[in-house]
Amino acid sequence: MPLLPGPPPIEITLRRSPHTRRFSLRISRLDGRVTLSMPPRAREAEAMRFAAEQEGWIRRTLAQMPAQKVVQIGDVLPVEGRMLRLTPALGRSVRVEGDSLLLPGDPALAGVRALGFLKVLARDRLAAACDHHAGRLGRPYARLTLRDTRSRWGSCAADGALMFSWRLIMAPPAVLDYVAAHEVAHLAEMNHSPAFWAVVERLYPGWQAQRAWLHREGQGLHGYRFQTARVAED
Repeated sequence: MPLLPGPPPIEITLRRSPHTRRFSLRISRLDGRVTLSMPPRAREAEAMRFAAEQEGWIRRTLAQMPAQKVVQIGDVLPVEGRMLRLTPALGRSVRVEGDSLLLPGDPALAGVRALGFLKVLARDRLAAACDHHAGRLGRPYARLTLRDTRSRWGSCAADGALMFSWRLIMAPPAVLDYVAAHEVAHLAEMNHSPAFWAVVERLYPGWQAQRAWLHREGQGLHGYRFQTARVAED
């Protein structure tokens, strides 16, 4: 992957497209990935010269993005819209008590255990919401999968398969419910036409407030990382 030199160097993802007639840059609001779209016959050297000309804008935009946080014991983490403190505990199961997310076992694995808890909870909540909305719509979905997507919170395939970001479980429950309704609505309307939004309104009246929350706060949910922490040596 080509690099834009400097302190620090910046990775540039080059994307050739038959529909692109000029160079253009995009920086993902979710993970800071810098993508440079280019015409199919353009040379990489030309693309990187264009990136160098836009270096100031690239660095300013990246500097404004939220810092990534590796989750570990003592941190607070949003779970269904509540800020819970990760707390060591006895026992075998991860559980919520009061304002704490209790994590048994090795503290170095706190992030991994919290992640497992979030994914199970996300599947339970999303399955219940999708079952509810699909029942009201009268159109069953094929299956439900979870991913850690960068560009969308959910999707509906032509075969009726639903996909969601598990990070929705960190948002308030109403936000998760809206996204479930949004994707279920695609079972009836595979577009974003007025007819589609009418279905969304029927399934989830007042959806605009939850959509606005995602646009305003959703990026922050991608700032949490759940890798294994290293145990400090004495």
